[in-house]
Amino acid sequence: MLKFKCVIMKILYITDALAVWGGIERVLCDKMNYIVNNTDHEVFVVTADQGNHPIPFLVGDRIHVIDLDIRSHRQYKYKGVKRILQYYKYGRLYKERLKECLDKLCPDIISCLRDGYVKSVLSVKGDIPLIFESHSLCKDIEIENATFLHRFLSYLSRKKFRKLDKIVTLTAGDADDWRKYCNRLSVIPNIVHLNTSGHYCTCENKNVVFAGRFDVQKDIGALISIWKIVQQSHPDWVLNVYGNGELKPYYASLVLELNLNIVIHPAVPDIFDKYLESSMLVMTSLYEPFGLVLVEAMSCGLPVVAFNCPYGPADIITDSVDGFLVENRNIETFASRVCELMDNMDLRQKMGKAAIISAQRYKAEVIMPRWENLFIELTNKFKNSIG
Repeated sequence: MLKFKCVIMKILYITDALAVWGGIERVLCDKMNYIVNNTDHEVFVVTADQGNHPIPFLVGDRIHVIDLDIRSHRQYKYKGVKRILQYYKYGRLYKERLKECLDKLCPDIISCLRDGYVKSVLSVKGDIPLIFESHSLCKDIEIENATFLHRFLSYLSRKKFRKLDKIVTLTAGDADDWRKYCNRLSVIPNIVHLNTSGHYCTCENKNVVFAGRFDVQKDIGALISIWKIVQQSHPDWVLNVYGNGELKPYYASLVLELNLNIVIHPAVPDIFDKYLESSMLVMTSLYEPFGLVLVEAMSCGLPVVAFNCPYGPADIITDSVDGFLVENRNIETFASRVCELMDNMDLRQKMGKAAIISAQRYKAEVIMPRWENLFIELTNKFKNSIG
């Protein structure tokens, strides 16, 4: 790999913890590992609530993990006014310990991954350039029907975001939503683990794959409604669903009740094996900040079908080239597109080949130089402002 030739920097990431098998955690670890393996930069990550939890992803020896030991979850032992008082207590403690940490490390740049920490970081960072990485959505899809007071308080909490040096979003749509708070924006997609096995889907098996949590966001109900339509004309095809989540028992019972050709599996550590056994991937999410599974599946040679939900699929899928992008929540059209692929193996294989090429946009070697350039831009701007 080609090493960057630039000034050595101290790069500090701020998040809550690296304790779960989550997409944000995996992407952060991948980025940090890439930096230390390809540059001479020093990389630090400061957590608030890591405690003694093991980090589930590989973290290189040159990455310094610092936990502030706030354990703010303890506030939930209390109720009412006492919980509010504990909330402010942990907030003050976080700012105090973070300030001590920044004074000791003197980083050249800070990147914060959780919007709940932005206000605190702004209050103690001094002149250090600060980036906020939007790994969710500025627009909270699940609370669009919330009360005026809730939306107003959300707006107030984000007013200070105008002081950020940069907001980095995963998609152009999310960037547009953030402009009401800050106009210093960049769009840098996630880096994605791509298929490196040398084997690709033949798209000959009558298997469709879905990978995702059983929660509100993934809208498994829509998936079942689509398959009810598909199964009427293609009863020999099987939908394999991989995932866990609190809604899993409900949907498992519904599948049995409706007598559908849907097999529900637990989440698996190597989903790529399942992609390679399939002929297309489907995604029915209400919203997707990015859509890692789309890119993973495409790198295996799978055509993909997804709703044009906010905002990830539209940035990833080129409609009718490497998959189908369906009008959001249009169940009938989605089912029609799935049937179209089922009826035409040549089309599946053609789209699958295009998908392999398309997925290469998200290799670390493509994405990480964009982060390097952003770090250089912001640190140079800071040096010029004080020079």
